[in-house]
Amino acid sequence: MSKSQICPICGLPKDLCVCQSIAKEQQVIKIKLETRKWGREVTIINGINDKDVNIHQVVSVLKSRLACGGTAKEGRIELQGDHRQRAKEILIELGFPKENIEVE
Repeated sequence: MSKSQICPICGLPKDLCVCQSIAKEQQVIKIKLETRKWGREVTIINGINDKDVNIHQVVSVLKSRLACGGTAKEGRIELQGDHRQRAKEILIELGFPKENIEVE
């Protein structure tokens, strides 16, 4: 077995690694709506630690499932439009615990 197939954090093989699922369970995520210039609505998702979870992969899934534009910057996800409830449902499907997601 080569070193690339073993997780450097827990020492388990990549297919048995539990690091990301443990990291997802420990995060408290807040989803809120901001109104920008000219009344544009932006859904903001805070609380996903980009050191433990690949935030760019999460934003990619959200953008494709919600059919909207968006970005990940400064440790938060910004999505164009009001997608608070649907974003919560998708985050739960991605393995984030329901009780750790707050919608404002």
